[in-house]
Amino acid sequence: MNVIECKGIVKQFGNFRALDDVSIAVPEGKIFGLLGPNGAGKTTLIRIINQITIPDAGQVYFGGNEAQPDDVYKIGYLPEERGLYKKMKVGEQAMYLARLKGMTSAQAEKELKKWFVKFSIQSWWGKKVEELSKGMAQKVQFITTVLHQPKLLILDEPFSGFDPVNAQLIRDEILALKEKGTSIILSTHNMESVEALCDEIALINKSKLIVTGGVDQIRHEHGQNQVELIYRGTEALNFAESHLVKNVYDEEHKGNRRAIIEMDRDVKSGAVLSDILKYTQDVISFRELIPSMNDIFIKLVSGEAK
Repeated sequence: MNVIECKGIVKQFGNFRALDDVSIAVPEGKIFGLLGPNGAGKTTLIRIINQITIPDAGQVYFGGNEAQPDDVYKIGYLPEERGLYKKMKVGEQAMYLARLKGMTSAQAEKELKKWFVKFSIQSWWGKKVEELSKGMAQKVQFITTVLHQPKLLILDEPFSGFDPVNAQLIRDEILALKEKGTSIILSTHNMESVEALCDEIALINKSKLIVTGGVDQIRHEHGQNQVELIYRGTEALNFAESHLVKNVYDEEHKGNRRAIIEMDRDVKSGAVLSDILKYTQDVISFRELIPSMNDIFIKLVSGEAK
């Protein structure tokens, strides 16, 4: 079951087409990365899912049914641009935002106090938002986003403004929410976070969907079927008789040898390792070389720009 499906979404602003026939499916209980360069159309798609704006064509489905106005109560949205009222006190504002999501005052106060203890920010309750640092305000807004236990959580650059310790705190909370069954759309330019957190991704560029699928699947598909071999020796191995090896780049490496071996697409790394052992038994390490999401992002976006 998919928590959200967007089918054939088109959105036009005057002469500018922000989304051009974009379709994505966000599985229940998974973290879905929504990726793309600035101006690609990500925020427009998020606003359509949130029913802040409507598409010119296409349809959004929530839990398998056509999206309804009340579905917004099942969504938690943390925008990149923060929206807290600076003159309000933190506790007062948190209560107000919780009520907007349908919680009673008693429910909101009980849950807020749990979260404030968890984040060690009990002393902030009576402070004005303008007294908080950017990271502190970010913590408060994260809490108000997840407080009503939304079925779908949309996080746009959720680690912005955090030091490494607090960024890890938020990552841990995101993973804990996933374990409890929350579906999460994560929009970020941090590809390390994508690899660490996301199960599936969609990459949008220039208003169009470029690629979508599982993170591991996409990384393997965009690899060059290469392995790295580090072995003991002073001379490069000669793979001239190997029918499995396509190209080899061999160099000295910290007193040993390092070979980057490229294989044909249909050759498995295990077969190459068996072949390598015919040439040397002095293997120190052997691993597949799989491109990072950062490399894939740059490759796909740069390719589309040409």
